[in-house]
Amino acid sequence: MDWIHIRGAKQNNLKNFDLDIPLNAMTVVTGVSGSGKSTLAFDILYAEGQRRYVESFSAYARQFLDRMDKPDVESIEGIPPTIAIDQRRPVKTSRSTVGTMTELHDHLKLLFAKVSVLYCKGCGRVVERDTAQSILKKLAGVAEGSTLVLTFPLSIAPSFPWSDTKAGLEQAGFHRLLLDKTVRGLQEIETLPALRQAQGGPSSEPQSNSEHGRTTATATIEVVADRLVYRPEAKKRITDSLEQALQFGKGRLCLYHPEDGWRAEPFSSQFHCPHCDLSYHDPAPNLFSFNSPLGACETCRGFGRVIDIDLDLVIPDPAKSLGDGAIKPWKTKARRTQRLTEFCESKKIPMKKPWGELSEKQKKLIVEGDGRFKGIRGWFQRLERKSYRMHVRVFLSRYRAYLICPDCQGSRLKPDALNFRIEGKNIAEINAMSVGDAHRFLENFRLGGHSDPVSRLILDEIRRRLGYLMGVGLEYLTLDRQSRTLSGGELERVDLTTAIGSSLVNTLYVLDEPSIGLHPRDSHRLVEILHRLRANNNTVVVVEHDPEIIKESDYVIDLGPKAGEKGGEVIFAGPYRELLENQKSLTAAYLAQRKSIPFPSRRRRPIPQRMIKIFAADANNLKNVDVEIPLGLFVCITGVSGSGKSSLVDEV
Repeated sequence: MDWIHIRGAKQNNLKNFDLDIPLNAMTVVTGVSGSGKSTLAFDILYAEGQRRYVESFSAYARQFLDRMDKPDVESIEGIPPTIAIDQRRPVKTSRSTVGTMTELHDHLKLLFAKVSVLYCKGCGRVVERDTAQSILKKLAGVAEGSTLVLTFPLSIAPSFPWSDTKAGLEQAGFHRLLLDKTVRGLQEIETLPALRQAQGGPSSEPQSNSEHGRTTATATIEVVADRLVYRPEAKKRITDSLEQALQFGKGRLCLYHPEDGWRAEPFSSQFHCPHCDLSYHDPAPNLFSFNSPLGACETCRGFGRVIDIDLDLVIPDPAKSLGDGAIKPWKTKARRTQRLTEFCESKKIPMKKPWGELSEKQKKLIVEGDGRFKGIRGWFQRLERKSYRMHVRVFLSRYRAYLICPDCQGSRLKPDALNFRIEGKNIAEINAMSVGDAHRFLENFRLGGHSDPVSRLILDEIRRRLGYLMGVGLEYLTLDRQSRTLSGGELERVDLTTAIGSSLVNTLYVLDEPSIGLHPRDSHRLVEILHRLRANNNTVVVVEHDPEIIKESDYVIDLGPKAGEKGGEVIFAGPYRELLENQKSLTAAYLAQRKSIPFPSRRRRPIPQRMIKIFAADANNLKNVDVEIPLGLFVCITGVSGSGKSSLVDEV
């Protein structure tokens, strides 16, 4: 077995000891608080591993990197490149989520670009590229012997001579048009017909280019490509006619059923909805990313929230009437109050009625105004133009708040990205799922038989990473949960799954108490993840107190005997079984149950009159909980990870 050799460790309170740590093994560093565990793991192992890695770069590259101080040791040999996963790394940006930290979001956007289905925002139908073969398959339900009229649209400028248009069509082999549900020969039509909208078919009105906002002065006629009697044995002729119609119609055609009231079935070989005449872009990975200008909502720029006037701050007490000063910022504005009174009199809005009892229409008039009266929102917009003044900015800050973006509703993405779905769900809905729900959803998702092999690799990687998150007990987190709202233990376990997903080998991982905040029920799942990390030929060093993790380690280092100046010594270094027999180790005494913490002989009893009473608490995942917490006692709130403990204590 290879080892990391540390000689003469004197960092902080360490007492100049020598220590060997096995490579490609899971080592737990334990001991009483303040005995030097973090000093050994982070200030020596991580600092030296990171320093040597940075030293391997050129002098030019090193000037752009943070360089760590050399630890106070005589020598360290055999140390590999090091990665630290601790709880001290703050996440400040609100763009970082559980999905982006674990790279799940990157894989999801690739999956959506590959296999998602586009639904038209106008009619809700599936939008797909049609071919002659796919259209023929859709005709399988047509009764044998049914008559079909196949047409394609032709756009012409009214200024173009009709005689030249006729000549061109006849030269191409087309001799009929469809006008008012009637097939007419070209020779019968002497002038450009007065065109109308064909029912269910392509538009015959001037075409509008919605993408660029331009209207082109062209009209559309429907040229008959073929008249067919549907029979299965005539597939070759039907296919040839369909291909011809798609070619001359620039990817668009329409099939009419004369025997069914001239019912029209439009088709398109482009990313275009023939029913609504709406064109769409091909899905690109960045279309599904809120960190890219291509996909981020233009209103909130991908944050999901906007800073706007919060009406709950403007009107804090709905029980007050407008006459009693319900609108807080206007209480001291006599001129504004006078205008409000005149406006309410003209619109017959009662000034003495509580704000909460006014109708929605009356409230909207007060908030939005009607043009002559600017309303609350218009008044604040006028103040915004004076925000270069300090006192105006201070005044506005009292009534501003972060609100859900009105355009994307918190999804952070442009509407175009939300038209693409997998199994009926868009990427924002999958990101809003918990890890457990997303894992079940994607486990049940099956790719089509003709799917790209790359899509299968992406889907398998997403399933693996979701499995890692479940393995460390984080199945309750949603993928769009902001990273800065995670606790230290949750953040560290998310980082741990990212490290496993990166598949690095021959690396030293240093972890700082990853079991913090984890219920004992889930400890074995964390151990499995650590063992999986070790199985990739990595060295894992964990600072830990959890008995189960200590028991499942390959090597245990116990520091002590006490804290501070009385600590910093290696009490024991070796396998777990030998640790239990060690008589000097305080940790071993408690693990072997030679010592124990006694239960208190007396307990205080709660006083019924001294209670914090909480009714119908529904913050986050709390289900209208009623709780009574006694005062003057040491109260413990426990439960499995994600059960709502922090929501109850911090949010309520």
